[in-house]
Amino acid sequence: MKHMLLDTVLLFLLLSDAAGGQDSCDALQRGDRIEECCNITVEPEERNEAPGLPLDLPRHCAELRRSSRPACRCLQARWLRLVQMAGPALSGTDGLQALHLNVSRGLAHDLLLSFSPAQGPMTISSMEEGKAGKIRLPREVFQSLSSQTAHMVVTVLNIQQLGMFEEDNQMGQVLDDTVVGIMVEDLYVSGLQDPVHLTFAHQQLPPNVTPLCVFWEPNKGQAGGWSTRGCVTLPGDKETVCSCNHLTFFTLLLNPALNTSMVQTLVAVANTGCGVAVAFSIFTIAFYIFLRCSYQQFRSEETLRTNLGLHMNLVSSLLLLNLAFLLNNGVSSRAMPGLCSALGGLTHYCLLCCFTWTALEGSHLYLLFVKVLGTYIHHYLAKLCLVGWGFPALVVVVAGAMGSYGEYSIRMTDQQTVVHLCWINSEHLLVHYITNCGYFSLVFLFNTAIFGVVAWKNCHLWSTGMVQGRCKAWRVALAVVGLFCLLGATWALAFLSYGSSSVPILYLSTILNSLQGLFIFIWLVVLYYPKMEETTNSLSHIIRNDRTVAGSQG
Repeated sequence: MKHMLLDTVLLFLLLSDAAGGQDSCDALQRGDRIEECCNITVEPEERNEAPGLPLDLPRHCAELRRSSRPACRCLQARWLRLVQMAGPALSGTDGLQALHLNVSRGLAHDLLLSFSPAQGPMTISSMEEGKAGKIRLPREVFQSLSSQTAHMVVTVLNIQQLGMFEEDNQMGQVLDDTVVGIMVEDLYVSGLQDPVHLTFAHQQLPPNVTPLCVFWEPNKGQAGGWSTRGCVTLPGDKETVCSCNHLTFFTLLLNPALNTSMVQTLVAVANTGCGVAVAFSIFTIAFYIFLRCSYQQFRSEETLRTNLGLHMNLVSSLLLLNLAFLLNNGVSSRAMPGLCSALGGLTHYCLLCCFTWTALEGSHLYLLFVKVLGTYIHHYLAKLCLVGWGFPALVVVVAGAMGSYGEYSIRMTDQQTVVHLCWINSEHLLVHYITNCGYFSLVFLFNTAIFGVVAWKNCHLWSTGMVQGRCKAWRVALAVVGLFCLLGATWALAFLSYGSSSVPILYLSTILNSLQGLFIFIWLVVLYYPKMEETTNSLSHIIRNDRTVAGSQG
């Protein structure tokens, strides 16, 4: 009696949503009014019309796939149940392969099956058997049923042949056009403590494609759509495991980080931004030459000469990077292999120079604000140039000797090439992760710490009255924003642009990085011109006060 009560409780918990999956026809009006969809009369109570529905109905009736009318929703639900049951009348039908099993309630172990688009579903003895997709169905599903034997149907569907399972504005592509359906005793099973595992086998996915485990939810949107509720995606190199707590129609959706139109828009935005950045980088260098030639203090004062010299090297690296990108984008599609490798190495070198000079900006701030007293380095700027331009060259020479540079293409899930560049080739992506992602991560963490120290000391000086009202608040705020830009904050946005959900971040990162030269130009002009007697730099004023404090403490 206790076991019987326990089984009843488990059954209600496990199948609590059984009625929820079949309520699509409740919205139909009862009475004499006739409801139609796809020229088929749809009545509130099903009167055995489902077995008479043609399997290819969605292909010939777009209304079934698009309309949100109650009649069409009801007809779609009955068509889905028809496919799920996969009766004898549907055997051998194109686009549908089914496996019918009678499973004992006392099953001693989990049920293992395999599936493939070509062979359909079949039982196996171990998860390592074969290279097809795998299903591990927990025995909990059958132990919670009241009957001693449960009828189970596993279907493998080709959505191209059936013309179904495609939501509005769908960006991702269904892997191999294959959907797997699992049904036990015509019940909607959900809330499994031990989830069902589906392993989808695939080739190595492009780096810009993200696999996502989804199931078909008929009540989503106007006429159904893919949902991830209750499913967890565990991606691998050549297979992805989907762990779901319910039974329905499953598939693996290959979501591109970007689609073709977005990539083309981003490239257009980047090209425009790089053109603007090149122009303002040249203006910035011209402004620096103007200051050196027109004002004595920019030639005589060591702090100003070092600060501006450091900024000009960063601006020069940005200028070269933008020019290299524009050149790369213009000639990469028709460049010879040797020229493409050289162009990829040049682009990589300019990017590393950018990162290195960003790190040197942080190091310079460290020397000015932390090691204030007694810090003098002979030929300081020349040594910075040796590191800023020499270290990236060493890295690029080593990477080039390894054959790391060549053609690099960004492809969509249909293998269509949307971007062709001369860059680090696909066989040496580890070089990219180490020299670009890893290197910048260290630079950004270091510069973030330095920025925090500088901000703290700045606030300390203001609170102690060491800095009087000579520095306007807006000028100090601009100095902070400029520092944030100099220390590489805009590059950090690229780390947030992962997956299709972060497309706005990707747009923002592209715009800000390509316009970094413009920001630095405005920052330098506002801080250094026209009132030179007040603008020996907001930072220089703080530095002089800091040195006074340090000297008095010594």
